[in-house]
Amino acid sequence: MTNVVVIGAGQAGSSLVAKLRNTGFDGQITLIGKEAAPPYQRPPLSKKYLLGEMALERLYLRPESFYAENGIDLHLGQEVTAIDRAGQAVTVGDRHLPYDHLVLTTGSVPRRLPAAVGGDLDGVFVVRDLADVDAMAPRFMPAKHVLIVGGGYIGLEAAAVAASKGLKVTLVEMADRILQRVAAPETSDYFRALHIVHGVDIREGLGLETLLGEGSVTGARLSDGTELAVDFVIVGVGITPATTLAEMSGLMIENGIKVNALGQTSDPVIWAAGDCASFPYNGGRIRLESVPNAIDMAECVAENIMGAERTYVPQPWFWSDQYDVKLQIAGLNTGYDRIVTRPGDAEGATSFWYYKGAQLLAVDAMNEPRAYMVGKRLIEAGKSPDPEAVADTATDLKTLLRG
Repeated sequence: MTNVVVIGAGQAGSSLVAKLRNTGFDGQITLIGKEAAPPYQRPPLSKKYLLGEMALERLYLRPESFYAENGIDLHLGQEVTAIDRAGQAVTVGDRHLPYDHLVLTTGSVPRRLPAAVGGDLDGVFVVRDLADVDAMAPRFMPAKHVLIVGGGYIGLEAAAVAASKGLKVTLVEMADRILQRVAAPETSDYFRALHIVHGVDIREGLGLETLLGEGSVTGARLSDGTELAVDFVIVGVGITPATTLAEMSGLMIENGIKVNALGQTSDPVIWAAGDCASFPYNGGRIRLESVPNAIDMAECVAENIMGAERTYVPQPWFWSDQYDVKLQIAGLNTGYDRIVTRPGDAEGATSFWYYKGAQLLAVDAMNEPRAYMVGKRLIEAGKSPDPEAVADTATDLKTLLRG
C-alpha cells in the first residue's frame, strides 16, 4: 500500500489530502501540523476573525471529522524534526513515520523585528496564525494606540480592523509609498486616501529606529527622530518560505523549495506545494503567496503522485478586504510599463489595468467584480484588449472577451 505523508496542515496540505481521496487514492495518508487546530483559513484572521465577526469553527477548511471519515491520519500539535531521505521516514517526537511519497506544504513564516530594536518586547505581534491573532485581539480597544510597521496588504488590513474598532492607528512604511513592492502608484494612492479618510496616520519613507519599553513596548522612535507613545505594535514586513526541514535534508533551495513543473523537489519522491515552493514560470522561476496557488498547486501535486504527470500552470489571483472595499487582483504585474484606469459606476469603484507594451498583464479591481472577472478571463486566455477601449467607460467590458 502506497503511503503519503504530508508535512504542514494549512490550506495546501488540507487541499492535497482531500484531492488524493477524491480522486481515488486508496493508500495511507498522514497529515502533520504544528498547530493544535485542524486546517483553517488564514485570510480571515486579520479581518473578520479579528473583528469578532467569524467564529473559530467557521475558519476550519473542513470539519475535523472529515479527516477520520476519509481515512486521513491527522496529527495536530506535532512537529517533524527530521527527514531521513535514505530510509524514507520522518521523525515526529520519538517516532519514525515511513513514506513512499513525502509532500512539504510547510507554508511561510513572518519576518519579525530583531531583538536589538525591541522585537522581543511584550506587545509586539505578527499576523500569521490563530495564536498570533488570539494574543493581540484583547488589545483592540477604542482609543488605544497601535503602531503598524509595514504598508503591505497585511499591515493595511490590520490598520483597517484597528481603525474600524476605534483605535488610534499610526502606520509607518520605509519605502516611498505603501504597497510599493506589489502594486502601481495608482493603487497605492487609492488605499492611502481610503485609510486617511478613516483616520489612519500613514507615514511613508519612514523607518522604525527602535521600540521603547522595559519588558513591554510603550513607545517607538522613528527614523526621523519622532517618538510615539504606543500601546502595542503589529509587524507586517513580509514573509519568508518555511524551508528549514528541506534545507536540513539537503533538498535544493531557490527562493523556497525548488520544484520542477510537476511539483517534485530534487528528490523525486519528495514534493512541495504552496507558499514554500518555487516553480518554473514563463522561462523563469517564481513563488506565489496566495490561497489559490496553495490550493491549485497542491491539487496538481496530488494528481501527479497518482501518475498524472500534469504540468502546473498557475492562474494567479489575489484579494484584500479593507473597510467596505474589496480589492481583487488578477494576473501578475511584473514588468508593466503602463497603467490604464477605468472608473467604476459606483462611488469609490475603479480598476487599474497593467500593460507591458500591448500585453495585458494584470488588473487591480476595487469594488469592481465585473472588471476583475473580465480581466481574469482575458489574461487566462492570453488576450490583450486595446487600452483605449478599456479606458472608455462606454465600452461594455464583456465585448472585450470577444476580441
